[in-house]
Amino acid sequence: MKIRVGFGYDVHQLVTGRELWLGGIRIAHTHGLEGHSDADVLIHAVCDALLGAANMRDIGYHFPDNSEEFHGVDSKVLLARTVALIGGKGYRVGNVDATVCAERPRLKAQIPAMQECLASVMGIDADDVSIKATTTERLGFTGREEGISAYATVLICREQP
Repeated sequence: MKIRVGFGYDVHQLVTGRELWLGGIRIAHTHGLEGHSDADVLIHAVCDALLGAANMRDIGYHFPDNSEEFHGVDSKVLLARTVALIGGKGYRVGNVDATVCAERPRLKAQIPAMQECLASVMGIDADDVSIKATTTERLGFTGREEGISAYATVLICREQP
């Protein structure tokens, strides 16, 4: 079996007048994330990690932010398409380990739903999706509540012929 590891990172600005989507679920909050799609930083970081592990460039290459096709798109669609892209090279998702950095809202209660959602989209067990949430102790753009960032590490596997 061949295994590969990938790392992804994404950040979006918090703004008024947008819904907040993280890990494929809507989170009640006063602000949402600005972006061409629904701006789900967690899913975007996972997509980048998966694409990187398969040596397939990045999310912007496959789903450009100047394309009308992806304007307002649900990021779960991007994740499903990413899983299909790596599947085209014979890879499947092994596991995901991700961290969301946000001062507010507190995300602990939503993590199980995010795990279930992402696992369902990727066709893996929820136990293979680890999501953690942290603050930056009021430091930087995250601490000033100007944006949210996410990091993801993934393992992908391919059976050797």
